Amino acid sequence: MIRILLVDDHKILRDGIRSLIKSYSDMEVVGEAADGRKGIQLAGELSPDVVIMDISMPGLNGVDATRKITADHPAIKVVALSMHYDKQFISEIFKAGASGYLIKDSAFDELEHAIRVVLDNKTYINPQIASIVVESLVSQSSGPSPKSFSLLTDREREVLQLIAEGKSTKEIAADLHVSAKTIESHRRQVMGKLNIRNVAELTKYAIREGLTSV
Repeated sequence: MIRILLVDDHKILRDGIRSLIKSYSDMEVVGEAADGRKGIQLAGELSPDVVIMDISMPGLNGVDATRKITADHPAIKVVALSMHYDKQFISEIFKAGASGYLIKDSAFDELEHAIRVVLDNKTYINPQIASIVVESLVSQSSGPSPKSFSLLTDREREVLQLIAEGKSTKEIAADLHVSAKTIESHRRQVMGKLNIRNVAELTKYAIREGLTSV
């Protein structure tokens, strides 16, 4: 039986995928999460074969969640399911360890096919974005412009996302199990690296980079 974990902040999408999976006798949904941090937790607890991962989610984005899951559990395959056509997101999710990428308006049957492909230790790329992937590979040598995934550490991105989502320093410290002083230090480092001087501009940057959809 193929065990699947769904990680997406839209319940209606999770319900649709769950209904699809039920139609296949050799697949089952073993758990659901509405954010990346919960997805990491459930991946460790449930040991699924495949994680269906959204990219833009509250709390912790899908790229960083994928990086953590694939690092801690190399046997778990991750298939990204996203609305993003931007080559930055596609490139970063594969760098994080994903084995497949589908656009959210793909047919449900294509997701079933992608699951089987990645479990065969192959990579699945939605035909709609194949040309974007090729273009990204060709243009890599020209040097991409600085982005949050190359400028900031994993923890700095976590802090940036939570700041952009309106959480206070104390709330972020509690979420990440560190002191408020540590969070203040991370915020200063993020502002320094990005040359940004206020929270409003940090929020705009996080939205533009796809770290949050707030």
